[in-house]
Amino acid sequence: MIVALLAFLGGVLTILSPCILPVLPFVFARSGRSFTRTTAPLLMGMAVAFSGIATLAAVGGAWAVRINDYGRMLALVLLAASGLALLSEHVARGMTRPFVRLGNRLLSAGGAGAGERIFSSLLLGIATGFLWAPCAGPILGLILTSAAINGPSAETTLLLLAYALGAISSLAVATLASSRVSAALKRSFGAGEWLRRGLGVAVIAAVITIALGWDTGTLTRLSLSSTNRIEQSLIDVIHPDATAQAGGAAMTGGAVMTAGAMTGAATMSNKASSSAPPIEGELPALNGAVAWLNSSPLTPESLRGKVVMIDFWTYSCINCLRALPYVKSWYERYKDQGLVVLGIHSPEFAFEKNGANVRRAIRDLGITYPVALDNNYALWQAFNNRYWPAHYFVDAMGRIRGHHFGEGNYEESEQQLRQLLTEAGVEHLPAAPLEIKNDGVQAAADERDVGSPETYVGYERAERFASLGDFAHDQPRLYAPAALELNQWALTGNWRVEAEQAVSLAPNASVVFRFHARDLHLVLGPAMDGKAVRFRVTLDGKVPGPDHGVDIDTGGAGVAREHRLYQLLRQSDGVRDRTFAIEFLDPGAQVYSFTFG
Repeated sequence: MIVALLAFLGGVLTILSPCILPVLPFVFARSGRSFTRTTAPLLMGMAVAFSGIATLAAVGGAWAVRINDYGRMLALVLLAASGLALLSEHVARGMTRPFVRLGNRLLSAGGAGAGERIFSSLLLGIATGFLWAPCAGPILGLILTSAAINGPSAETTLLLLAYALGAISSLAVATLASSRVSAALKRSFGAGEWLRRGLGVAVIAAVITIALGWDTGTLTRLSLSSTNRIEQSLIDVIHPDATAQAGGAAMTGGAVMTAGAMTGAATMSNKASSSAPPIEGELPALNGAVAWLNSSPLTPESLRGKVVMIDFWTYSCINCLRALPYVKSWYERYKDQGLVVLGIHSPEFAFEKNGANVRRAIRDLGITYPVALDNNYALWQAFNNRYWPAHYFVDAMGRIRGHHFGEGNYEESEQQLRQLLTEAGVEHLPAAPLEIKNDGVQAAADERDVGSPETYVGYERAERFASLGDFAHDQPRLYAPAALELNQWALTGNWRVEAEQAVSLAPNASVVFRFHARDLHLVLGPAMDGKAVRFRVTLDGKVPGPDHGVDIDTGGAGVAREHRLYQLLRQSDGVRDRTFAIEFLDPGAQVYSFTFG
């Protein structure tokens, strides 16, 4: 019930986000008419369609994606026709006749006029539900994450419906207000015809916006920090453990990786202070890990008397990699004073479930503390977690006394550890360093100039794809290049695009991305048989020179030998919009996601 309330309130807040803008013309076009016979059916159709399609997306698979794609195409045609009807009375009369006939057949009671209005409004609402792509904040992220990890369920559908009902409630209020304004304009200036045509233009503009992908591209990149902060506050105030009922997470590439959206901000349970940190719960059982590295299996009983820091991470996560030097330094500094650091490796991609890959990663990263492989998300869900990285601070009595999600606030985190060690009776703690300097991939991001979001290449989560034609799901296809706007990307050459990744099928296949950031990283893997793949990187068509990352040379040459995150660019002379290209000289490269810093 509490999570449903959170979902409803999160939906109400969507009226404040820019991603609602393309939907408004479809809703406001029904203003000035009977609310119960036009606007209400439209909004209900929108809510039901959105919750159904979002649930279907959790099923995964190419067939589910195709159903959504076909539904969106039909919805665009239908709504474009409704816009034309607003522009022209002749078109409107022609379109109304079949609706009247069909409405009379389906709704024998109520008269032709009422049946036509309700049926056509409901149909337009369903079409709008296919097209609505809300800017997913923390609350919607909780729901979508549950569907991603636990699969579709009646509970997930009801939560999505609660979210949609919250959204249509705020839209209903806005529509009623706009109806009064339009009625006043009609009475005062006789502007009814011009208002109708203006709404028609707005509807056509919205259809074009959605057809070109600007609703999930340009609008999503606008600042959402204010609504995200409100949603996170609701979660913390109403039910801090709401994530328990929602499940896991997905990466997004901001300062903290969370479900569905770039939050761009880390969160901490409390600032270090002289008062004792609050008790947030008990350390749960550590059952369910498929393997333990650097240690035999640990239990809450074996850890009693120790201060424990839990670090949820995954080795291709850029945010985790940037936080890792601090975690390692805390372990080295305080392990002799009773601190135990436990890394819980909860994978995002399938290759991160491979034990050999994780062993290589922890060796290369210099991790010596215990790591539990949480391939089935048993520990993730036991902690009600939804972030990478996520740190939980446990006192010597086995009680969780604080948490921190994402990068940053390192001084506060260390102070919290020192406070718990002091409570445990440790005296003469070593001094904390003034600063930890990191380089390469682990250097802090230039957050002020990151204008590009994490972008997935596999078709399940891909956005802003700009090659001519859409993906051929799981099938070989020759992709052609296209002109790119900021944050669009394209494939060139012969590729097979799968759910998680794209696989190059011939030499000289390439990926191009128009981006704005200091650093560009790409999660890559070699051919499926393990054979290394050579590649060459260019920046604005030239060798990167001093702007090369640690995984290529100044001429742009590099080799993908293992599955991991590769730093390909670190610009040394200012940040501006630029075009990145990577050409794979050998077939078989597996490309997963871009991140920036």
